[in-house]
Amino acid sequence: MENIKIAVIGLGYVGLPLARLFSTKFDTVGFDVNRSRVAALMDGHDTTMEVDDQLLQEAIKSHGFRCTSELDDIRACNFYVVAVPTPVDENNRPDLTPLLKASETVGKVIGKGDIVVYESTVYPGVTEEECLPVIEKVSGLKYNVDFFAGYSPERINPGDKEHTVEKIKKVTSGSTPEIADKVDAVYNSVLVNGTHKAPSIKVAEASKIIENSQRDVNIAFMNELAKIFNAMGIDTHDVIDAAASKWNFIRLNPGLVGGHCIGVDPYYLIQKAQVYGVLPRIMHASRRLNDGMGAYVANQTIKCMNKKGVMVKDAKILILGFTFKENCPDIRNTKIVDVYHTLSEYTSNITIYDPWADVEKAVSEYGIAIVNVLPEERFDAIILGVAHRQFEQLNLKALLREGGVVYDVKGVLPRDMVDDRL
Repeated sequence: MENIKIAVIGLGYVGLPLARLFSTKFDTVGFDVNRSRVAALMDGHDTTMEVDDQLLQEAIKSHGFRCTSELDDIRACNFYVVAVPTPVDENNRPDLTPLLKASETVGKVIGKGDIVVYESTVYPGVTEEECLPVIEKVSGLKYNVDFFAGYSPERINPGDKEHTVEKIKKVTSGSTPEIADKVDAVYNSVLVNGTHKAPSIKVAEASKIIENSQRDVNIAFMNELAKIFNAMGIDTHDVIDAAASKWNFIRLNPGLVGGHCIGVDPYYLIQKAQVYGVLPRIMHASRRLNDGMGAYVANQTIKCMNKKGVMVKDAKILILGFTFKENCPDIRNTKIVDVYHTLSEYTSNITIYDPWADVEKAVSEYGIAIVNVLPEERFDAIILGVAHRQFEQLNLKALLREGGVVYDVKGVLPRDMVDDRL
């Protein structure tokens, strides 16, 4: 444990909290190619809001934590942690580009005896079959002879202030038994609830991918039930309340499945399974069903409007929320986009209000204009898409035109205030 110098590659929702935590015990440098991101962090501000500014400033001033975009600043490190995004392309195929570029970065600075640990979510085999050969090629060093590896899947839940990184129990693994012990010891030294040491890197990779795939399948089941019960005229949440009175019922609610994890990660395992000749029908069907829920919400809202005699064409519609989840600025893979696009076939008078989301990012990433300030006007329909705490205080009746419709995606509004809910 002595003389460990850590470099965390990628300072997003996963990398920054981890780097800040490591800095309380080890000499730690955060590396990111986004220079404006690095500058903001060194000024003591995290735009993702995952690390409190006071904690970040304390890490910089008291623990010597620093962020950089310069390779030379991480060359003296000997324990590299890769925490970059693993997205899918427009055809839902895994895009390993950020991971492979990060591996090139590590390859340029890694030395003999050093360890690289991957945290990015991948299908089993990516670390050893895709990433480490890149490091070998760039560095000229041999894996498990000159340098070593581990895998410890991230478990960051954006916006969650209860299950913060230091409280998460982490899965660890290493390329040899000795390295597995060393990786485990490094993580254990900063975690309140310790670790689970997996027997291999592939097992650790697989454990992460099924965490999110399991939730995806379970939520898809609830979404399918919502469609069935809505067609029957039965309130799905009432059904769930009744079923949850049994001790072994697993309570989940229907909803929009966005974000970087649940809505993306299953595709990594789906693709890899097919390489081995296995068609993961349940996972595939769950992904299709969940990906279609944005359009379903929009069409259910239109159905409510038609029933109440509200003209859908050119209607003024307010969507509350744009981020993929409540009380968080993360707009990655938000399914509110699908709600918007379906409704925009009928009207261009759509306002999306979200006090958490970055207006410029919404335009640059989705081409959709949103507002951070609620306009003083009335609407024909209001959709509560995200349960931000700011929305709890809104007087929705004051925002509605006479006879207007309220649709509650999250099932959190008072029953007498809504016309329908998912």
